[in-house]
Amino acid sequence: MSSALIHTPFFELFARFGIDLVAVLALIFGMYYRRHQDKELVTAAALFNIFVFAVLTILSSVQFSVAAGFGLFAILALFTLRSEPITKIEITYFFGSVAMAVICSVQGTTLPLISATVVLVLLGAYVFDHPRIVRSVENIKITFDQIHIHALSDPKAMNASIAERLGVDVVSYEVRAIDYLNDTVSMRIFYRKP
Repeated sequence: MSSALIHTPFFELFARFGIDLVAVLALIFGMYYRRHQDKELVTAAALFNIFVFAVLTILSSVQFSVAAGFGLFAILALFTLRSEPITKIEITYFFGSVAMAVICSVQGTTLPLISATVVLVLLGAYVFDHPRIVRSVENIKITFDQIHIHALSDPKAMNASIAERLGVDVVSYEVRAIDYLNDTVSMRIFYRKP
């Protein structure tokens, strides 16, 4: 490959986009989807990554301040994330997908620096979300048709009651709403499968 071809803007664009695609495939499909099985977030995060990459590639080639770029990044991220509540893991992977686009699209960085940064980020994500490092915890929203007397006053008794009713190892729970009129309690249960 000739030296002139390597230094063309199109080569640089395709190389950056290639690194970004490999990174988002590894992060979203290789790590997140295999561990958490959420197709909706996979699609949203992957497409959002591509769109942010395109926008920031264009914006970084014109006179545009870094502060304005991060402001745009924040507005777009909040717009997407505010539409439906998502878990901390989902928001983290979604942010990781957007971060990969930012890392790969910002001009003024070299391809080796981008590649090294992406590898380090992916390695960190792999280690910290690995099932052998931190045992995975599932969660589910449940509405019980009866308010347990210990729902707020005795967390250990409530954990035991939920574990007995559901047949799982209850790690913790959040009381989302109590309806005394209908005698129901809505909760988010965090559990491990036996």
